[in-house]
Amino acid sequence: MAAGRSQTEERSSAPEGWGQMSESESGVYAIVRSGGRQHKVAVGDIVEIDRVADEVGSSISLQPLMLVDGDDITTDVDGLGKASVTAEVLGEVKGPKIRILKFKNKTGYKKRQGHRQRYTQVKVTGIEG
Repeated sequence: MAAGRSQTEERSSAPEGWGQMSESESGVYAIVRSGGRQHKVAVGDIVEIDRVADEVGSSISLQPLMLVDGDDITTDVDGLGKASVTAEVLGEVKGPKIRILKFKNKTGYKKRQGHRQRYTQVKVTGIEG
């Protein structure tokens, strides 16, 4: 018997917290499409989406692909046509630096280039459906 452990205490094989629903999974959340990517959002979430040309503080609408309200899941086009996800633009941020290097052997050709993708930070203010 291990020190500090009683005989009646059972040992769990999974780490603590696994298999439990998070706050956003147990309530209302939506899968939205923005800029060719899909994001799982709930009210109050701050998400980085591909850059949109809207002013800071303005409200934008995101296209829902799936809406989950507890046990009720909506994926049909008619139900999603009535649903809407609104978000407030918080500002612009940059992603991590990506370094690109082209190299050709025996010619001395080297070309180095960098890139940082710009994203728009939005806060989800409402999910209606």
